[in-house]
Parts: sequence; C-alpha cells; structure tokens
Amino acid sequence: MGLEPAREAQRPVVLTVDDELGVREAIRQVLQDDCDLLEATDSPSALAQLQSHDVDLVLLDVRLPGETGIDILERIKGLEDSMEVIMVTAVNDVRTAVVAMQRGAYDYVVKPFDVDEMQALVRRALEKRALQREVLYLRSELASAHGFDEIVGRHPAMVRIYERIAQLAETTATVLITGESGTGKELIARAIHHQGPRRERPFVAVNLAAIPEPLLESELFGHEKGAFTGAYQKKPGKFEVATGGTLFLDEVGTLRVDLQAKLLRVLQEREIERIGGTRTIKVDVRIIAATNVNLKQAVKDRAFREDLYYRLNVVPLAVPPLRERREDIPALVTHFIAKYNREFGKAVRGISPGVLPVLLEYDWPGNVRELENIIERSVALVRGTVIRLADLPLDLALPDAGPGSPEPGLSLKEARERFERQFILRVLDRVDWNQSHAARLLGLHRNTLTSRLAGWKLRRGDADQAAL
Repeated sequence: MGLEPAREAQRPVVLTVDDELGVREAIRQVLQDDCDLLEATDSPSALAQLQSHDVDLVLLDVRLPGETGIDILERIKGLEDSMEVIMVTAVNDVRTAVVAMQRGAYDYVVKPFDVDEMQALVRRALEKRALQREVLYLRSELASAHGFDEIVGRHPAMVRIYERIAQLAETTATVLITGESGTGKELIARAIHHQGPRRERPFVAVNLAAIPEPLLESELFGHEKGAFTGAYQKKPGKFEVATGGTLFLDEVGTLRVDLQAKLLRVLQEREIERIGGTRTIKVDVRIIAATNVNLKQAVKDRAFREDLYYRLNVVPLAVPPLRERREDIPALVTHFIAKYNREFGKAVRGISPGVLPVLLEYDWPGNVRELENIIERSVALVRGTVIRLADLPLDLALPDAGPGSPEPGLSLKEARERFERQFILRVLDRVDWNQSHAARLLGLHRNTLTSRLAGWKLRRGDADQAAL
C-alpha cells in the first residue's frame, strides 16, 4: 500500500474497533504490512487501548454492543480532538454518515469494503494525521526557540510557511513576503530573523507607507548634520541601525521610483551614502520585504522597477488571507482569548456555541489583525466568562442588517434564510443552547428546531474547540 509513516522511524498505529472477528481479521490482512495494529471489541476496551497507546487512526464500527459507534466517536474526540476516525458500517445509511461527519469523523466506509478503497482512505487519514503532527512540531520548535507562538494555523498553506521558515534558518537570502494587510507578514519576518544566523543582531522594521515622503530617504539612509533645514545633527539611517541583522521593509510596493533606484544600489553594492554625505558606508544587512500589492503588475504598469523586483523576490513567501483558511479561526480565537486574558487579567473561558458559525461565515477583510482586534475588545468588555453573540460588533453578528444595504446577488429566499439562521442562533445563545427552551421562545416544535440546526450543520459542540 505504501503508506507514509506518521512519525520518523515509527509506523502508524491503527486501532480497529469491531465486535466481528472476521472484520478485524480482514482489516489486519489489508493493513498489517504498513501499520501497527491494535484491536478492541467494545467501548471500554477501545478507550483502554487509546489511553495506553499512541494511536494515529481508529477504524470504528457503527454497531457495537453497549454504546454505539457514534457515542464512542464523541468520547474518542473528547480524549484527543485531532484523532482521526473512520466509521465502518454494514449499512449505507447517509443519515448516519452525516451525523458521524458532523461529530468529527474523517470519513466512513461500507462493509464489505473494497480493499483499494480502504487502503486509499486510510492513507489519506494518516497523511492528515502526520501533517497535524508536523504542524505542532514546527510551531513548538519556533515557539520554544524564540517565543513565536503568535503564528497560528494548521492550514496546508501555513504548514508550507513553517517549513520555509525552517529552510531559511541558516541562510541570509532575501525574502519577499506577499499577502493582504493584516495577514501577519511582519510576524513571519520576525520568525525568519530569529530562526536565522543573525538572531543575536537587530531586527529593524520600517513601514514605508507610514513615513512621510520628505522624510523617507533620511529614515532609510540617514543624513549628515546640516544636510537640510532642521538637520541639526548627524543621524544614521535604518540600514546602519540594522547592520549585522535584518531590515524588514514593509509595504515596499509604495516606495517612490527614485528611492527604488537607491534601494537597488544598496542591494547590489552593499553600501549607502547619507544625505549630504560624501563618503560611502558599507552595510551588512539581510533584507526581508513585504507587500500587499501585486508587484508583477506594478512592474508591467511601470510603477515598480523590474530589476528591483527580481532582487527582492529571491525567496517568495505568500501568506493566505484568513477567508482562505477559515479552519484556523477556532485556534486563532483560542490563542487571542488566552493572550488578552493574560494582558487584562481576565478569565474568559471561550466563546458561546452561536459565535463560531458567525466567525466562520464572515469574510474578514482585515484578516487576522481584524479577528484579533475583535477578540481583544470582546475580552476587555465581556462581563461573564464566555463571549456571546451580543458581545460581537453588530455588523459582524448581523452582517448587512441595515436597511437599503442588501448583499449583491442575494435572493429574497437566501436573505430570509440568513436572517432566520442568525435570529435562531441569538435565541439559542441567550438560553445557553437549551433547545427545548429556545423552541418555546421561537414558537417552534423542538423537532423542527433540531431539523433546522441539522440542516445548517450546527450543534453546541461546534464551539468546544474554541474554548479554553
């Protein structure tokens, strides 16, 4: 089957939970060449195996003596949320499969299973598990070495960034970080610096868009006394201040064309001249640049020098916007709640069940910075220990709620569905997700409410992973 091991020099461990000896034997025949196999026949023995072994994947029968497979699934995820579970069922029941997926199962397979299908499914699940372990390892290495636990995420694009940071650790290559505002480009630049050979030297960050144009050249290259009106004393520029370390040029796409030429010369010659100076000064800095504009298009539009673009784009690093990695939102929420609990001396435990779906639906034009600002404000102002929908900004909790501001292309049916969903979430939030109480307040039968929530794939446990 050619499964990749989930950990170096160690085969993946798979636990089969099935009361039928024939099924356990069939799975053993399929997987024994590539995996270490454990077996259990019911809930107690399965949980005992999980508590005494480091298991990567569980193959879980839906129908078991005592507790059902669905019940055991919740207990397994309670032990370790990242544990991968494949449900094995004798009946191709779509409803059961949907429930299992909603409760955290990776996928399901129908008995009698096809050998190739089973092998492919197990391979994908183990690859996901291995990826999760790698992310945790890379993040822990970054955090333990230099405190960079601010970079949060398990999305594959973030994993590639962690890997690239590790690859750059022992080089001084120039890096160009691209991405929308608020995606964390400076955090990544700092991580590259502190993982690299210049970690003991200065990291100097310059936001080129934030410095007034008349002062920008002086800020970068320095000036001599008397070089211009107000230059009462000699001032070293950022290149000199960063000597031996890293200079981070944020928003490099906004740099004036004349200063682009000077920057190119510095990159080529490794020397500068202060304004009003007559001698060259050697500088030894690593350059990390960042931009939220398309520099290739800027080159075509003659707004950015092509030769400078290629000088900066030695190692490109693209940071995805938050809306393209929504699965990282729960972890980010947990991280920011913990951060601002420490800062404000609060004891906020997490978010209410109705908040997470709203956060997952929002488009986050301000990316991670916007999410952090919202959590910071919520932690600062919340009176209880849980952040609820009422604690969120109105435009985020009820998007497009104002009159005369419908979302383009949104039909009346879609708008009604969205309003109904938000309204029900608010009622559930107010009664702490007591569905019977909420149904009475809404004037609905409880089964109707349960059906609506199932259709929206919402349940109380959806926010558990965002709780501290």
